Amino acid sequence: MKIGIRREDKNIWERRVPLTPEHVKKIIGAGVEVVVQPSGIRALKEAAYRDAGAQIDEDLSSCRVVFAVKEIPVELFRKNGAYVYFAHVIKGQPHNMPMLKKLLELECTLIDYEKVTDDSGRRLVFFGRHAGLAGMMDSLWALGRRLESEGFQTPFSLLKATHEYADLDEVKLAVRDVGQKIRLEDLPDLYNPMVFGFAGYGNVSQGAQEIFDLLPHKEISPEQLAKRSYEPDARHLYKVVFKEEHMAKPKDAAKQFELQEYYDQPELYQANFAQYVPHLTALINCIYWSPKYPRLVTKELLRAIWSGATPPRLKILGDISCDVEGALECTLKSTEPDDPVFVYKVQDDSILSGVEGDGPVVLAVDNLPCELPVESSWDFGNALIGFVPEIARADYFAKFEDLALPAPIKRAVIAHRGKLAPNYEYLYAKLDG
Repeated sequence: MKIGIRREDKNIWERRVPLTPEHVKKIIGAGVEVVVQPSGIRALKEAAYRDAGAQIDEDLSSCRVVFAVKEIPVELFRKNGAYVYFAHVIKGQPHNMPMLKKLLELECTLIDYEKVTDDSGRRLVFFGRHAGLAGMMDSLWALGRRLESEGFQTPFSLLKATHEYADLDEVKLAVRDVGQKIRLEDLPDLYNPMVFGFAGYGNVSQGAQEIFDLLPHKEISPEQLAKRSYEPDARHLYKVVFKEEHMAKPKDAAKQFELQEYYDQPELYQANFAQYVPHLTALINCIYWSPKYPRLVTKELLRAIWSGATPPRLKILGDISCDVEGALECTLKSTEPDDPVFVYKVQDDSILSGVEGDGPVVLAVDNLPCELPVESSWDFGNALIGFVPEIARADYFAKFEDLALPAPIKRAVIAHRGKLAPNYEYLYAKLDG
């Protein structure tokens, strides 16, 4: 049994690993050999992997299974190989269909972390919390820069982008310092109250709230926000968490919102989020979205907000989920950590890098966890390690029905022996398209 850990090369920011040296040591102790490709940018050094007992080698061809974080270039696939990574194919993403087609041609097995779930459909292996942590910090940084551009120095001006800090502890210390200043200094009257909305309540949202909760704040309900039935306080921020029933409502006004029905039959529902957006300073988008669901923020809504008589309150759209033209229709592109934000110019439907312009600032970094590479890799590996020996042991020449993998992993098999797995046969239409 031998597995490989591929170096990441999607961009210079991708320094994460699926398994740390500490995880590799335990895997080797369970009887699995590990080969690690050398890398010039990986956050964890080759010497640590070597000390853990791994081989350092460019050639992974002897490995039964290759683990990575992001997509693997098609020219690196080998016939009958098995690959475990975030494939970004389950929505039929057009840019990755050639990759999926090549995997099928070579009769490879693809296991996608995104679909490793328990019996209830909850994801088990993810970077979501760290996307939330980094995305919230970057959103606070962007807010400080936007307010500066409007002539206001606030405690948020003291913050840097996440990747400029040494680690998560340093990030949290900086946020706590800002929180102490907010307790001592009134925020600008023009922007009081400052309200931060969190769309979603899962792992991504929990990570984002973990950072926000270091600041002095009061939590209010979506209903209080819409009715303005709370007393503004210039030395506190306000937090509101939105669930599905705040994002959509039944088209039949006589019906009540039913969560499972919304998941199964979203065509019976319509958007209901616009009533909250004008009251927010920042919206932090943490939801899973696909086109069958209503959008949270449309371009039309933004045009209406910016055509009003008073300056909009909305400053920041922290699109942590980062679906291009998705839940936030104005996310026209994804960004990278060294140029993380753009202004969506509502009047001419264009974007401008930076924080100045007639429209909201959009944060749309599509690999936020790479800004906290060590901590995110450690947590990810903790979730993955229990499955690795059985993934390494499996016979990938067996038929799909005979493929001996733990149930959560087998649910994540997208392709096997030249065919799409039964749960993913809908992707044939995307391949042909």
